[in-house]
Amino acid sequence: MTSRSLVTLGLGALLVGCAAQPLPPAKTIIVPAGMDRSYDDYHYAPAVRVGDTVIVSGIPSGPEEDYEAGVRRMFGTLKRTLEDAGATLADVVELTTFHRNPRDSASFNAEFEIFARIHGEFFREHYPAWSAVGTTALLSPAAAVEMRAVAVVGSGKTARVQRAASKRSR
Repeated sequence: MTSRSLVTLGLGALLVGCAAQPLPPAKTIIVPAGMDRSYDDYHYAPAVRVGDTVIVSGIPSGPEEDYEAGVRRMFGTLKRTLEDAGATLADVVELTTFHRNPRDSASFNAEFEIFARIHGEFFREHYPAWSAVGTTALLSPAAAVEMRAVAVVGSGKTARVQRAASKRSR
């Protein structure tokens, strides 16, 4: 083998080594205090963190004395779950809420007005994307609402609002 062949072979091996892909981010199952049964008995993770992304499973509003108390408890559970995953409410980029009680647009709007006010207590600025969906049933029979969320750890520190420029002439 010539020295030129050895150099070519060495460069080829170096290039192959450089093309190695980095390892994928680790998947961490988050099980907050008091939620072991969710994972052990029902086989779902209350939250999963992959890299800087945290996906929170559905949290039911629960059997509280009234709708508002249940919704506040649900947001409190979200906050604690995110903290256990290393995130904050400011890091939430997406919410999906499932509402069992409304039967038409008028009743959905009435409930949504109450829900949005409580949502505003927990998300004071840089609001996440949000889909509110009406449904006929939830797994927890006492829950009026269930909520799931996606957060990106640290994104709340640099959040900003970007609005489209007005198309009106000045």
